[in-house]
Amino acid sequence: MDVPLVIRQRLEELGAEQRALATAAQVTESYISQLLTRKKAPPAPNRTDIYDKMETFLKLQRGELSKLATLQREEELKRRLGDPLTPLFKEVRELILHKSNPDNRTEIRVIFEKQSFGELERLVTQKLLDVVKRVAKEELESEHWLRTVARLSDRSYEQMRVTVLEFLDTDIFNLSIEHCVAFLDPLIESWGIDLATFDMEVVLNRRLAPGPPKKFGFVEREPEQPFDEEPGLKDFLQDPSLSGDATEEEIAFLKKLRFGRKRPAPLYYYRELQNLRDRLHFRTT
Repeated sequence: MDVPLVIRQRLEELGAEQRALATAAQVTESYISQLLTRKKAPPAPNRTDIYDKMETFLKLQRGELSKLATLQREEELKRRLGDPLTPLFKEVRELILHKSNPDNRTEIRVIFEKQSFGELERLVTQKLLDVVKRVAKEELESEHWLRTVARLSDRSYEQMRVTVLEFLDTDIFNLSIEHCVAFLDPLIESWGIDLATFDMEVVLNRRLAPGPPKKFGFVEREPEQPFDEEPGLKDFLQDPSLSGDATEEEIAFLKKLRFGRKRPAPLYYYRELQNLRDRLHFRTT
């Protein structure tokens, strides 16, 4: 028992047609046909809203199609685990390079072309895909946004909904030229990466995805500790007789002090400051 079989059986029992199901799911009849003939794999349940819509129309128990889809996808994944990595379409790679910062584009191209689908290319592609997917998922229920993007790629609203659903279900190993034309090209303005730290910045098309650039860091750094200023420290800093000659470095040290249940008084910080300044408390090298 799989997703296409259950849908076919319910359509027959209800005397309904594929066209009606497509209308209810707000997708094209062609998409439903390809899903039922297994030309398209069932999309991941956590990346689409199509199962809820189809279950309502088919009068199925909520979550039934989603569970079947998960099992079906797991079986497919097991089958594909041993397959070797394959390169992206040449057009996909060229689009990604075209969007890159020109300052180090040549260097990045050399790295990309050393392997069919190497580590750097996978890293960059995955981040670009993550960013654009997040936008597409947030806007999936926005008819205005979908129609705007549809016009850019000369598609109908229903066709664009199908494209979004398929795009949300794809991964870096199955990114198609169609996905690039529909999403990566219009949504991504540019991207850049520091090859020393692998810090990456992605600038989106403000008309379709307003907001600041997305920034990602890949170098391990010490986490910044949240700072809730102690009342005693606050009083200490506001009292010139206690903290008037404290340097920025000394104040930074006092701010890093952490306590359990006890709450130190301002005088504690004054004494701690004097201890910090007393050379007898520190070894000389």
